[in-house]
Amino acid sequence: MRVRTKKRWESFIILLLILGLIAQAIALYFIYEQMNAYFNFLHHEIIVRNRDLQSKINAITTSLSSVSSVQSSLQEEVGKIKASVSSDFSDIINMATKGVVTIKTDVSQGTGFFITNDGYIVTNYHIIEGARAAAIFTYDSRQYPVKLIGSDVNMDISLLKIEGDNFFSLKLGDSDDVKIGEKVVAIGNPFGLAFTATEGIISARDRRGINNLPYYFQTDVALNPGNSGGPLINAEGEVIGINNFKVSGADNIGFALEINYAIDSINRIALQTLNKTIIPT
Repeated sequence: MRVRTKKRWESFIILLLILGLIAQAIALYFIYEQMNAYFNFLHHEIIVRNRDLQSKINAITTSLSSVSSVQSSLQEEVGKIKASVSSDFSDIINMATKGVVTIKTDVSQGTGFFITNDGYIVTNYHIIEGARAAAIFTYDSRQYPVKLIGSDVNMDISLLKIEGDNFFSLKLGDSDDVKIGEKVVAIGNPFGLAFTATEGIISARDRRGINNLPYYFQTDVALNPGNSGGPLINAEGEVIGINNFKVSGADNIGFALEINYAIDSINRIALQTLNKTIIPT
């Protein structure tokens, strides 16, 4: 009886041990599942928060870029405002003079300016009309032989070319944006006084010229023989007109062809002679 009782107890203990192991296994399984679910949750939260953080970083980067763009724009506008209210054109004149040329022929002299850095020059037709010989003189006193590309007699425009590259071409503005009262400066060669600058304002716009076309700015800038063909420059350093003629016997009543019409004329000349335009429109 004792032997049987002992075996029963041993079997019971073994059963308890097996049940305990099974219980531990079940408990470990649930713990594993809970840990796995928790880690999955953490992983998902990390991904979501990372995306949210990246989105915020992108938004901040975009905002900073926008602020930088606005700041640059404001700085540019402030620069323009300073230039427009300043009475000192010295920086603009010093820069623009590099793009202005003196034109001397056997019958007259005048002014022109580079419109491309590879040697294309615009001037008035009446400066080279009837000439048999001509030369170009740049701001650094260099002399160049010149070739006539073509002319628009009605608009009093001629397109010239000298050989070379890396010339300083002047920036062309938009004459449609010019307002009465704006300050302007003319650079030219009055009475042979090379690279003389004179200052004034736009007195009126869309005046009729000798050709009876309403394409001219009226200015109070001092213009004299030799200024013809030179640039009329605004406070931003842009060419807005080509100085053309003055009222004889009057004080400071001059006229300049508005640059938008000059561009059309120059491109017509280029198309007829070069089969291409040279000024983007």
